[in-house]
Amino acid sequence: MAVMASAPTSAPSTPSVPLSALRVVSLPEQELVDHLSARVPGFRCVLWDMAGDPVGARADEIDVAVAPVAGPWIEALPAATRLRLVQLQTTGFDGVPEAVGPGLAISSAGWVHAAGTAELALGLILAAQRELDRAVLQQHDGVWRRFATRSLADSRVLVLGVGEIGSAVVDRLLPFEVEVTRVASRARTDERGPVHGADELPGLLPDTDVLVLALPASPATDGLVDARVLSLLPDDALVVNVGRGRVVDTPALTEEVVSGRLRCALDVVEPEPLPGDHPLFRAPGAVLTPHTGGSCTSYRPRVRRLLRTQLERIAAGERPLFLQQEGRLDVPAPGNR
Repeated sequence: MAVMASAPTSAPSTPSVPLSALRVVSLPEQELVDHLSARVPGFRCVLWDMAGDPVGARADEIDVAVAPVAGPWIEALPAATRLRLVQLQTTGFDGVPEAVGPGLAISSAGWVHAAGTAELALGLILAAQRELDRAVLQQHDGVWRRFATRSLADSRVLVLGVGEIGSAVVDRLLPFEVEVTRVASRARTDERGPVHGADELPGLLPDTDVLVLALPASPATDGLVDARVLSLLPDDALVVNVGRGRVVDTPALTEEVVSGRLRCALDVVEPEPLPGDHPLFRAPGAVLTPHTGGSCTSYRPRVRRLLRTQLERIAAGERPLFLQQEGRLDVPAPGNR
């Protein structure tokens, strides 16, 4: 049972494009144009929000396009006939390779949103365990009533997914005196110790108080947390999802939460948004946030740092970070210059 994204797609059998040929870079905001133009010489940075026409170059002159965070930007790609690399500002890239085709290279945002999303994961866990939602409702009603709650300390937390976000979640959990178990697609040992394989989940879930999902969307992860997986969790366990909503079978989770057997704290859901009359909105034991993991002040300085790093790597002939599809780029193999 795989739980991680597939390996980067190799270049198709067509003439390759050297990294040295990538010199015209479009950016969706003027602030990014100004920031990078002053810091990365050798590149021509132009403004293109991928909704109108580029400013400072023609679309058919652009080699690298930084996509806006939202909007139908893929529709603008046919005009960029010279384009070789699309840099995303999102960690997730599901659906992008299929939409742009195999000829374009695609890089995701990697660690840009890891800190913000991990902070939210920790906040959701604390809110659910210490029933902060209950306290806020009492506050709105002008009620001062003490109550006892669960704690995060001494909890057994299973983090499913050990990529940038999952690792950042673990970083923030460890000071809270919890027992952390990490699970990925295959068992291995890294600098932090053992990582369990997904095939071990049935034996790990019954001893889990908090299940944190930090997985990308992929054919391997869609519906991974289904009714069978949820049934293996002990009563009163908390399911936290900060990855992709499609990883969880929403009807199965809803049934468990509405019945009172499990609890949930979700930043992502399927479908998104949930309809206003969905039972999870009013279910005791459910805490929902509207996909706000990366929507915080850490985003902008980190995306500037990533974009500068990417252009510096391209200038040095190094493989771009978080390359999910190589397209026609002639790039070094992972780990090589």
